[in-house]
Amino acid sequence: MTPTVPLQIVEGRILTPQGWIAGRLHFDTHVRHIEAMAAPPPGRIVLPGFVDLHVHGAAGVDIMQGGNAATTVARAHARHGTTLMLGTTMTAHQDDILRALRGLAGAIAERAPDGARVLGVHLEGPFLNPHRLGAQPPLTVPATLEAVQLLHAIAPIRVLTLAPEMPGHLALIPQLAAMGIRVQLGHSAGTYDDGVAALRAGAAGFTHLFNGMSPLHHRDPGMVGAAMAHAEYAEIIPDMQHVQPGALLAAIRAIPRLYAVTDATAATGMSDGEYALGPLRVYKCAGCVRLATGSLAGSALTMDQALRNLVAQGLELSDASNRCSRFPADYLDLPDRGRLATGTWADLVVLDEALLPQQVFAEGQPIPTTSLVPASALAP
Repeated sequence: MTPTVPLQIVEGRILTPQGWIAGRLHFDTHVRHIEAMAAPPPGRIVLPGFVDLHVHGAAGVDIMQGGNAATTVARAHARHGTTLMLGTTMTAHQDDILRALRGLAGAIAERAPDGARVLGVHLEGPFLNPHRLGAQPPLTVPATLEAVQLLHAIAPIRVLTLAPEMPGHLALIPQLAAMGIRVQLGHSAGTYDDGVAALRAGAAGFTHLFNGMSPLHHRDPGMVGAAMAHAEYAEIIPDMQHVQPGALLAAIRAIPRLYAVTDATAATGMSDGEYALGPLRVYKCAGCVRLATGSLAGSALTMDQALRNLVAQGLELSDASNRCSRFPADYLDLPDRGRLATGTWADLVVLDEALLPQQVFAEGQPIPTTSLVPASALAP
């Protein structure tokens, strides 16, 4: 149930689908009116709230723990401007995935008053190629319609990552698309032709582009080549560790609606140390999250930092905002999210000139913008 929200106003330089407006934004749960002003307060930038379609954890908590974990994670990321997110699972035993989905179902059914809206699930595994696991445990299984339907009945799957080259997966893609699930290609050793065939079958995007997939070579373009040549959408992790700046800029030029995700783990917002990523142990050090082997294992990124990183690479603020809000909302076919216009949900973040969040509103409700705190302080 959506709570009653009083009519409120924020002033500043407001990004709308038609461009920048200096003015006042009037809203309750939804944007009611945007009024032009001659001279709004300086140093206040009003953007759509961030939309993160790949979130594993934050504040010491991992989505795979089930229970109230997703609510805690949604509260933590909201403090950094994320107003809409997908709780992301990983490859695990079925009982562990079921536990995570049951926890997510509660968070999806009712948004925490001081948290982001958890819209649904990004099922990242177990339908992956065992030779491209990255930081996923070796517990992959073949995808079947029955298996997905079982999981989907517990909590709505909005995005599903699979390796299209695995037996039976290509034929399954149209059936998943007909269920309203966005099929993404990832954790894949597939060829360029595998990627093109999957897109033709109804796949919609690519999971953490460049990472966990066959790379681009000029005589063997791989899954990355299929994305660069044919994709309209793909997600990328702009923490400047998963992808070198030159590769990021090349992908932005090639893929019209490339959008940012965090792939955030329980280590997000926490001090250096050891954390859970599903059944695995990961280690945060110097801003990176890695396995004991040294391989990257998700990130400690937040979406406000993703925005700042994109701007630091030369993107206009409006373009960076689209890649953190509008494009991922469009990917899920949500015309009333990820933008600020009359009638859209009042999801917004007010930034200062350094692009640091000063105010956050999720569905019109104010969110604290203090730094992330340990999970014990965020528990319901």
